[in-house]
Amino acid sequence: MEQQYLTITALTKYLKRKFEADPYLERVYLTGEISNFRPRPNAHQYFSLKDDQAKISAIMFKGAFQKLKFEPKEGMKVLVVGRISLYESSGSYQIYVEHMEPDGVGALYQALAELREKLSKEGLFSSPKKMLPRYPKKIAVLTSPSGAVIRDIITTVKRRFPIAQLVLFPTVVQGNQAADDVVRNLQRVEALGDFDTIIMGRGGGSIEDLWPFNEERVARAIHEAKTPIISSVGHETDTTIADLVADVRAATPTAAAELAVPVLSEELLRIKERQGRMEQAFLNQLQRKQERYQRLANSYVFRQPGRLYDAQSVKLDQMMQRLRQAMQQSLFEKDKQASQIIHRMHQMEPSHRVKQAQQQLDYSSRRLEDKMTSYMEKKRQSFETAIQSLDLLSPLKIMGRGYSYTTKENQVIKTTAELALKDQVTIHYQDGQAIAEIIELKENLHGDENI
Repeated sequence: MEQQYLTITALTKYLKRKFEADPYLERVYLTGEISNFRPRPNAHQYFSLKDDQAKISAIMFKGAFQKLKFEPKEGMKVLVVGRISLYESSGSYQIYVEHMEPDGVGALYQALAELREKLSKEGLFSSPKKMLPRYPKKIAVLTSPSGAVIRDIITTVKRRFPIAQLVLFPTVVQGNQAADDVVRNLQRVEALGDFDTIIMGRGGGSIEDLWPFNEERVARAIHEAKTPIISSVGHETDTTIADLVADVRAATPTAAAELAVPVLSEELLRIKERQGRMEQAFLNQLQRKQERYQRLANSYVFRQPGRLYDAQSVKLDQMMQRLRQAMQQSLFEKDKQASQIIHRMHQMEPSHRVKQAQQQLDYSSRRLEDKMTSYMEKKRQSFETAIQSLDLLSPLKIMGRGYSYTTKENQVIKTTAELALKDQVTIHYQDGQAIAEIIELKENLHGDENI
């Protein structure tokens, strides 16, 4: 049987079709370490993903790469989501990455966001910040004793303000024990109580390296501290929770030292300038006082003291004159008021008031009698009118004209339908009653019919 040979292209297309038709390869979730990564600005990214025993090529298109929230680096462990396909030109299979995030760091970022929101609601970030002392005498430094941070701080403080005392509290700044060590040293500084400022810092690193400074217990220890705290954790682009809670954040350890202390030479120069300004101000003040003293010494008050009383004597005479006029006016007003009071008292004499009351009583009595007479007359007329109306409406008056009414067992009979033969009825007249028995009933129905 003759064998049929395939071209490389045909085989590659067949294999690619197999890759693309496999539902398990349409969406693959991988974890691995980035290898052979060379950033290409504004372009597709080509790299490899590997573990201890295997490696796979990877490509991430520009649109997906621009959505990343982090910067991929060589050797970083990541989680990727993509599809597996075959690249026909080289015959190699590769993963087309659609999404990528740091392995283990995604959970840290989520925990960091949740803790930030929690502490922000509690007010740890927005609480009033403590002011740094301008001339600190004693500064506590919480950092690693072997790192570059403490050397930068010592160098800067000695150069700027050598009279300040630096006290290093060796602190673990990375790893599982770092957060507890930071809290413990903060409590030691607070217990001593003789430090003006605390500098807390470490160098840059990944989020895992800086994580101790994102711990809740560290944030609460910083917030509860009474001593002002300068936080210098990571690089300028790294912002930890400790930076947000601290009173002041510095971009670098050198910047933290510069914020903690002034420049001694500049302060001395400023003191000398202020001393010169104070001396000059004192001399100017002394000169003005001497000039004023000289003017007062040459005043006529000291040369002719009697002139001091001339104006006062004239003023005294004027005041005496006004006093006499005021007293006369006051006496006149009081006399006028007394006359008015006496006149009112005469008018209010009891006999006069009794006479007025008697007149008022007589007048009221006459009015009362007139009112009573008029009232009785109106009532009499109203009564007569009512009697006439009742008389007109009286049934007896109507019966006097020949009318009567019939009752049966004290019930008024209105129609013949209420009667029966042999019934005993009472006929009422104006002047008496008559007892009758029904012997015949007639009903008007368009003519007389006997019942």
